[in-house]
Amino acid sequence: MAKLESLGIKRIEGIHYYVHDLERSRRFYCGMMDFAETWRSSPELEARGRQQSAVFEAGDVRVVCSSPRGEGGRAARFLGKHPDGVGTLIFEVEDAARTFALLEARGGTPIADIETFQDDGGTLRQFSITTPFGDCTFRFRERRGFTGFFPGAVKLDAPVGGSNAFGFEQIDHVTSNFQTMKPMLLWLEHVMGFEQMWEVAFHTSDVDPDRKTGSGLKSIVMWEPTSGVKFANNEPARPFFRSSQINIFNEELRGDGVQHVAMTVGDIIGAVKGLRARQVNFMPTPTSYYEMLPERIAKTGIDAIDEDLKVLEDLQILVDGDHHHAYMLQIFLKEAAGLYNDPSAGPFFYEIIQRKGDRGFGAGNFRALFESIEREQQKQGAT
Repeated sequence: MAKLESLGIKRIEGIHYYVHDLERSRRFYCGMMDFAETWRSSPELEARGRQQSAVFEAGDVRVVCSSPRGEGGRAARFLGKHPDGVGTLIFEVEDAARTFALLEARGGTPIADIETFQDDGGTLRQFSITTPFGDCTFRFRERRGFTGFFPGAVKLDAPVGGSNAFGFEQIDHVTSNFQTMKPMLLWLEHVMGFEQMWEVAFHTSDVDPDRKTGSGLKSIVMWEPTSGVKFANNEPARPFFRSSQINIFNEELRGDGVQHVAMTVGDIIGAVKGLRARQVNFMPTPTSYYEMLPERIAKTGIDAIDEDLKVLEDLQILVDGDHHHAYMLQIFLKEAAGLYNDPSAGPFFYEIIQRKGDRGFGAGNFRALFESIEREQQKQGAT
């Protein structure tokens, strides 16, 4: 297939997360993650959209959380079918009209025509389209001096909450789970114009064929080279398809959807120390992972890393890479349901990542992550 013309995506501007309890989200983002609450929905917007929203920011990471106010709004419709989850991904684009025309010509499905809004700073043009994964839509925004975060948002006189003490920078990638991912891959390629960047297949039974249960996946990363926007896409793998943690995620979310969002930091050790001090819980890593880490580092060709392995083990930070002194450090928060001890909070979680020259996605860490998620699911009674 010939390379398609770029849609003019500049970045992922933010995610729109539908939640049952907005106050709980406020405590999490402001009190634990040190995000700042910067915007809230106006009373007029809340009455019209039948939902209440707040915007949380740290670096270039923006999360809009909305909870229902009565029936009939988008938040109520989403949460009527799913637990808490990501319902919209928001992209900033260079030219909304051009993006709209390209998407429609390639078979994209706009939800409505382009809308135009004005404020004292300038113009915002936006539109949304449906996608092949679950009830998550894509929204595209062109900003021409528009100062509001979204139409109907009211800026707080002073940000409430944190000051980004942990140094969150930007969204590195978005990972989604599917029971079959081929429709999404084709849609990303033929409609969005993305290209394949990376892939891996993994199963916990690879090293123990006698296992009676296990978890596996196929993962393919698609990206848009101009903007660097990346989507990792997972599907379950046999054997034990039904007990795969990818399949269990889909059952818990009640459909395909966004599994996690990765956020970059400049100093993951300092960030994790600070977050742990604020009682943020992370996915546990098996001790065996660190026992095998020096040998695995040597085999990958990384040669050496700057960090003390004992410090990484104490903080349970994962390491991966594939060539001379280029590697990445990553860690995963517990899924929201585990963080809040509430199934209605859903299976979404965050990844924190520090890239030190490596562009990969931690193929060598998949086993550790999968084993960790399996143990968490077993604790919660998932089968």
